Amino acid sequence: MFKKLFMSGLLLLGFLGMQAQNTETSKAIVQQEIMFPFQPEHTHGSSIVQLPNGDLLSCWFQGNGERNADDVRVMGSRQKKGSTTWATPFLMADTKGIPDCNPVLYLNKEGKLFLFWVAVQANQWQYSVLRFRTAAKFMNEGAPIWDWQDDILLKPDDSFAAEVAKKFKDLGDADRGWAAYAPKYDDMIIEASKDKMKRSFGWMTRIQPITLASGRILLPLYSDGLNMSMVAISDDNGATWRPSLPIVGRGPIQPALAVRKSGEIVAYMRDSGDAPARVQVSTSKDQGESWSAAKKTDIPNEASVEIYAMKNGKWLYFGNDINDGRYKLSLYLSDDEGNIWHKKEVIEYSPDRKASFSYPCLIQTTDGLIHISYSYSVGSRNESIKHIVIDPKKIKD
Repeated sequence: MFKKLFMSGLLLLGFLGMQAQNTETSKAIVQQEIMFPFQPEHTHGSSIVQLPNGDLLSCWFQGNGERNADDVRVMGSRQKKGSTTWATPFLMADTKGIPDCNPVLYLNKEGKLFLFWVAVQANQWQYSVLRFRTAAKFMNEGAPIWDWQDDILLKPDDSFAAEVAKKFKDLGDADRGWAAYAPKYDDMIIEASKDKMKRSFGWMTRIQPITLASGRILLPLYSDGLNMSMVAISDDNGATWRPSLPIVGRGPIQPALAVRKSGEIVAYMRDSGDAPARVQVSTSKDQGESWSAAKKTDIPNEASVEIYAMKNGKWLYFGNDINDGRYKLSLYLSDDEGNIWHKKEVIEYSPDRKASFSYPCLIQTTDGLIHISYSYSVGSRNESIKHIVIDPKKIKD
């Protein structure tokens, strides 16, 4: 009993401190809480799913840093349906002596639970190994009962390099900021894409997969080494995977996917290229096999973004729509599948810019509400994961 009261007290203190960051709480938020008390370890990159009974399962990576800290592991927690509190965190995955980062949760059509993540070899993102676990039994308390684990080894062939060269040509010359005596960015990436090792390793997760009407699963991936993205494709419910052609551009990473009524797939991506940083967009007309050259939108971008096609056909976009930090998170609404974002709601804002909110995961539960988890920091060594519930009908003009 004392432990429960102590934890509740810490969560309440955290919530009150959290509330102080916002000048006005959005009326679209119908529930909000941090998953566990603020603590000194770095907690980041969360993912969330709704289980068949309505409970929520979340995960994130946690440790004394990111790729350079060998104690980083994947943690998880559960929230029972109708509750506003989360269970004591538990271990989901830990490759001993190697950082485990960017976990992603997914339920396939057969009801099997997947956990995807990367083990960062040599403490360098470009050497990351893509891993996954599955569980058929996951309704128990604590961690799911994992029944399978393996690595996803992708082998993009020479068509990968040919596509990189073609798409850079489609983008046209980038004649801003390049010195006459320095190698051009495009040329360096084209050359790197010809290397079988460089195009085979270092593909990392960040955003949840989507399932197409055909049953095909698309797992979004990106490479910090090549500074671009692609998707892993599965046509057998996640048993095997193969690579798509790359999503080529000047820094389009961490793709979030949505499907238009026409069947066209849209990827919204973080901008890791030249300034000004703007959300980048690419489309696929062949079920994720190939992608248009990624181009910048007019949405400012600071970190990872999320996009979601709701059941009513409207789309949501969520991200840091600023260029000088992670002190603001905004939710956009579109009635026309992302062509125009006509409504915007500021969900998080820190006037003194000392708090940080980033790396969201967004789902819609069976009741139509939107659940979002994201990294939440109120200062150095004060970090948690926040969960909010949004009523999309209350997003203001």
